[in-house]
Formats: sequence, structure tokens, C-alpha cells
Amino acid sequence: MRSTTAALAAAGLACIAAPAACVAQSRDQIRIVGSSTVFPYTQAVAEQFVGLKGMRSPVVEATGTGGGLQVFCGGIGTPYPDIAGASRRIRPSEVALCAKNGVDDITEARIGDDGISIAQSVAGPEMDLSRAELFEALAASVAQGDAIVANPFRRWREIGPDLPDTPIQVFGPPPTSGTRDAFVELVMTPGCRGFPAIAALPPPKQAEVCARMRQDGPFIEAGENDNLIVKRLEADPTALGIFGYSFLYENADRLRGVAVDGVEPTPATIASGAYAVTRPLYLYIKNPHRAVIPGLNAFLTEYFSEDSIGPDGYLAERGLIPLPEAERAQVRADVAAGKRLGPLAPDGQG
Repeated sequence: MRSTTAALAAAGLACIAAPAACVAQSRDQIRIVGSSTVFPYTQAVAEQFVGLKGMRSPVVEATGTGGGLQVFCGGIGTPYPDIAGASRRIRPSEVALCAKNGVDDITEARIGDDGISIAQSVAGPEMDLSRAELFEALAASVAQGDAIVANPFRRWREIGPDLPDTPIQVFGPPPTSGTRDAFVELVMTPGCRGFPAIAALPPPKQAEVCARMRQDGPFIEAGENDNLIVKRLEADPTALGIFGYSFLYENADRLRGVAVDGVEPTPATIASGAYAVTRPLYLYIKNPHRAVIPGLNAFLTEYFSEDSIGPDGYLAERGLIPLPEAERAQVRADVAAGKRLGPLAPDGQG
């Protein structure tokens, strides 16, 4: 037992000293984790890759953006994923976690854009919701006059006289999801700012009120399986669901998008930015794995090909909003060169 422990300790020291050597203890399948929004795109590329190259199918897991990056940043070597999909940009704290564990050579690659869809069954009453109305429906605390109170709203009509007299029931992503993070940033935070009682709060308290989702029933965390939300919307025409545009696109015969601030989610409104709830999608690639995990470079070449991410590519057919041509070319060049992600500004935007 003592010799086994010593051998494992020695192997761990070797990994710290030369992380790429650990990767060389190779596996024969690419491993990808992360966003449930990016998952169907990555799964489609994996299927295409296997058909073209005749290699073993990559293992693709929908763990959520936050959960996936935690695992991705765990270290270098075969126990750790090669790629993480993300429906928001990696945070400075996640970059720091990666660096702490020796994962300090990462390429960031934007694959395209997505609109976070608020969707409903085609059998339900058509809705057009402002971000302020969505905030009032889903926040844990809301403004009532000059006070901040626990959310009292249970029916849409209580929020606005033009809204349907149906229960507020919204299925959405858990805290580990990048879609949840982006929804808070793009819907909840702008939606709360128009209420004077909230605007008067100190910035830390204001941020807390704007971001905290209610936990008293009307908002239901539905996990990372967005297909389950689709099924729940079919079963209840009065319910709404929050997920990436691809799931609305793939189920257009059964679901419709709810307009947000008067604009419906479509490829044109997402690409132009007219639809307010638009966000970028990313892959994060562990560069030390590229030379030793069989097929990883070939998989990346396929992922960022025009046949995949271009306007006529098979990912556009699944709802991905392609980047402009010059941006696609730059991303493709950065991936091929293994461009290293640099330091991020404190707000994650640098």
C-alpha cells in the first residue's frame, strides 16, 4: 500500500511539473462538458465528425456552463475534459481556478449567437412581455410603492391589465446554468432598474434584489435538460419556459416565442440585436490536450468549418445564429493557432 501511495504521489508531482505528460496517459475519446444550450450543436458536430472521420464518438455531457467550467478547470490530464461549452463568457474567477490547477493555456472560441427564448405552447394565449413585467413575475422581491417586499404576484393579470388571467408558472434553468446567468444579466437586471424604490438602494443591495429569483412556486428550476421544459410546455398551455433559441427552433410546430419588449425571437432579430435577450456562445479548449487526445484537432477543424458554423451550415439548420464572415474567419484562425486566452478585466468583459 505504501509503495502504491508513493507512486501516485510521484505521478501527481510529475503532473504538476509537466502537465502535458499527464495528458499523454491518453484516452481514445474526446470529452466535452458544459452548457445545455451549446450541447445540441456540439452533439451535431460530434455526429458529423464520426461520420466523416470514422473515429469514436466524442462524449458530450450537458452539465450547465458553471458546472462544466468547474470540471474543465479541475486540471490537466485524462480525468479532465478537453472542451467546455459555455452560454456566457468565462468569468475571471473561473480563469483563476483554471490557472490554480495548471489549466493556463486555453483558447476561447465564439461559435455564434443565441437568443434566450421565453416560449409557450402554440395552444396558449399569445403574450408580449416587457423586461419589467418579467422581473415582477420572477423576482423574489419587488417594489411596492417605496418599499421592497416579498413578491406577491401569482397571476399575470396582477402585473398588467393586458396580460392573461392565468397563473404565473415559468420553467427555467438552475443556478449552474449559463442561461440563468445571462437571463439575470439581460432581463432581470434591466427590468428592475425602472422601479424608483429599487434604483434608490445601495448598489450591492440593488444587485441582489435584481438578481434573486423567487423560490415560492411560480418559477420552477427545471434542471439542465431543456427537452423536459419543452414537454412541460406542451402539457400546460398556460406555462412559459426559458431556454436557448435552438429548442424553440426545433419545436416551432408546437411552441411559439413570447415577444420581449415587442420583439419576437427570430434568426433575423437575434442576429441584428433587435431582440434584447441575445448572447454569445463559446467553446473553451484545453490546448495541452490537443496533441495527445486522438482526433481533437480534427474535431475542432470540423466544428469551426463553414459547413458547420457558416450561414448555410448544419448548425444554422438547428438554430445557431452565425457570426459575420470576418468574425468566423478570425475565430477559425485563432482556434487553428491555439490562441491563448489572456487576462480578463474584473467584470469579465476584457
